[in-house]
Amino acid sequence: QLQLVESGGGLVQPGGSLRLSCVGSGITLDKSAIGWFRQVAGKEREGVSCISSSGDSANYADSVKGRFTISRDNAKSTVYLQMNNLKPEDTAVYYCAGNRDCSPYVWSFGSWGQGTQVTVSE
Repeated sequence: QLQLVESGGGLVQPGGSLRLSCVGSGITLDKSAIGWFRQVAGKEREGVSCISSSGDSANYADSVKGRFTISRDNAKSTVYLQMNNLKPEDTAVYYCAGNRDCSPYVWSFGSWGQGTQVTVSE
């Protein structure tokens, strides 16, 4: 079974950058599409970005297009989310999860990590 662990969150000022990492174990990561999601307390979890198992395709939420970049290194069993020009509204707990493909349905993803907190504030 795929197990995922996120890291890289923290406190950053508006306009700053962070790079999140999602490390997979259990089974080879290269068989799974990986999505990044975020959740604010009291709100539904929302999709941020997703990358195919091979890395040849990716998609982004409109709110992060042009600022966030997803990538993967299957040799390191790691998927990254580079976040630039961060805004206060990006503040959330960020999660990664796996799926057979980049489905638009959050509920179809599994193997959720524990999450990493990103806070964008002065």
